[in-house]
Amino acid sequence: MPLHNLQKLSDLIEAGDIATLKTLLNPVKRRLNTTVSFRSAMMISTHNLKHLSKIPILEAECLMLNLEDGVSAEQKPYALVLCAMALASNPVIDKKLVVRINPLGEGGEEEIAFLNPYMPDAIRVPKIRSVEEVRRVLELVDEGIEIHLSIETKEAWLALGSLAIDSRIKAFYLGVLDLYADLGLSQMLLLSDNPAAHYMLSHFLMTSRACGVKPVSFVYQDYKNDDELRNWLELEKMIGFDAKGCISPSQVSLIHEIFGHGEAEITRCREIIRLFEAHSALGISGFVDERYGFIDEPIYKGALAIIKHLIYHRK
Repeated sequence: MPLHNLQKLSDLIEAGDIATLKTLLNPVKRRLNTTVSFRSAMMISTHNLKHLSKIPILEAECLMLNLEDGVSAEQKPYALVLCAMALASNPVIDKKLVVRINPLGEGGEEEIAFLNPYMPDAIRVPKIRSVEEVRRVLELVDEGIEIHLSIETKEAWLALGSLAIDSRIKAFYLGVLDLYADLGLSQMLLLSDNPAAHYMLSHFLMTSRACGVKPVSFVYQDYKNDDELRNWLELEKMIGFDAKGCISPSQVSLIHEIFGHGEAEITRCREIIRLFEAHSALGISGFVDERYGFIDEPIYKGALAIIKHLIYHRK
């Protein structure tokens, strides 16, 4: 059943009639979104019907259908069914739909089995601690569905460079509050001008990139503090990030603004592409341009990646 008759669904939830709710489910073959070019990864509460019904109109490029934190034990069975219904209601959509399940051993295995037929674009697994757990996830998740991992334990931090054991593992998310707690660090230290935070972000980004995995920076919880969010975004962009988690539409707008590309950068990239391809046709693979300096294949590929990224976000 599509998420149209919100009142009927709400009445079933109010009555605690999960059996009838499940009879409304119908798996639909989805066209999977395999891009990892998203900039914003916005949390959606799967137990909130109103939030789920807004999926098609939200500006976020990746929507995190959340079954874990913020969903009470009593709500989780209903949230899982509504999550599956939301996936079936959006077989073709211009956003990446990722389901954040509960940890393995805390309902995560059962949630993966339930969700496999509904084909989320990716399943995000929290509290990962070891390569062995990643192997277990690979066994559980249907082929074709991406696997994203939350890095929020000290064990995962130490094992970061060895967790990407399969090409289906496409993204790492920095779960900074849980990580700080696991390391015994005060969250008061989580400031955009703190050298430890700079090291954490740099190490996370460089290691993830070296593993061929997209690094997504942490959710900034104070959704009303745009000034501090901007500070974090400017720092993260300088370090090399191009994606961040968030919890509100206003945060999405700021993320897209900071992680976008200015006209000067776009013009430079287009000119580098034009110049390199013109020289390449003459058999020249490296040359000096008076405006942009030395241009060779790595410079060309970098410019090409930015333009491809831009084309995707302007579709």
